[in-house]
Amino acid sequence: MEEILRIFPPNLKKKIIQSLSNRWTSIQEIRVRIGRPIELIYDNQEEWISTFIPSEGDGQFILNQLSEFSLYRLEDELREGYITIEGGHRVGLAGKVNTTNGSVKAIKHISSFNIRIAKEKVGVSSQYIPYLYNNGYLSTLIIGPPKTGKTTILRDLTRLISSGWGSVKPLKVGVVDERSEIGGCVKGVPQHQLGIRTDILDACPKAEGLMMMIRSMSPDVLVVDEIGSVEDVNALMEGLHAGVKIICSVHAESLSELKKRPSLMPLLEYNAFHRFITLEKHNKPGRVNGIFNEKEQNILKKLRCAKNEMDRGTSIIKRHHLGGV
Repeated sequence: MEEILRIFPPNLKKKIIQSLSNRWTSIQEIRVRIGRPIELIYDNQEEWISTFIPSEGDGQFILNQLSEFSLYRLEDELREGYITIEGGHRVGLAGKVNTTNGSVKAIKHISSFNIRIAKEKVGVSSQYIPYLYNNGYLSTLIIGPPKTGKTTILRDLTRLISSGWGSVKPLKVGVVDERSEIGGCVKGVPQHQLGIRTDILDACPKAEGLMMMIRSMSPDVLVVDEIGSVEDVNALMEGLHAGVKIICSVHAESLSELKKRPSLMPLLEYNAFHRFITLEKHNKPGRVNGIFNEKEQNILKKLRCAKNEMDRGTSIIKRHHLGGV
């Protein structure tokens, strides 16, 4: 966690260490707001550090640490509203927005910092990957609202596909990591485990990066995080037409809600995905509540009330869930 602690001024760093104590594994976010108490968000609760109120000077210290005293090098990140730091942790920013011709140019006078803790959980997708393979990988869409573990599962699926599992051989995987969250790259080198045959385009827009990756690295499987725009969808369609399998994620509460998003309709009408993994909002991110085929049948085997009894049907009724991540 040193890559996180280094961005805080010494007095605040000391307070955070004291408050977290031995609870590092359960912390999700550290929120710093100028002039207000520090908020710590854990898996099951929220707490405040009211004995330290950050000043504008503290905010400037954090910003200097994030930018290494060069805001110019963070111009693109400031336009997007977040910065990814070593370890894949993401720092969201809020403050006064500067615009040019109606478009966001940068965020200045930053008053809020949201440090979202990236947690690599190796092996979390091991029980789910067999559902995504049938004489080859099936293009898959991971669906869930924010903070449900989409990137965590996506990252581990990348590792397994790239390194192989069971009797399935490793394949070439291309990752287009627009927000630097999948790989947590530092100078282009991923800090998370993405497997032995993975190539990554870090901080590259998906719409451009997908075709760049296909042309330059000839992947068998492409991985991208959080699709949504028309440009993303068009690029994915190009990738599918090139014969590449796609594994990606999207913000939505459910499969039915996803179908209401106009920008995604071309993918759904084309039957681009043969598997849909749905995640539910839970204290611990990564709770899978269904894996659906192209007919929207839930094929995830679920526990009944009797111990060790498995439900092998395709009912979409969800009562007892396997494996939180």
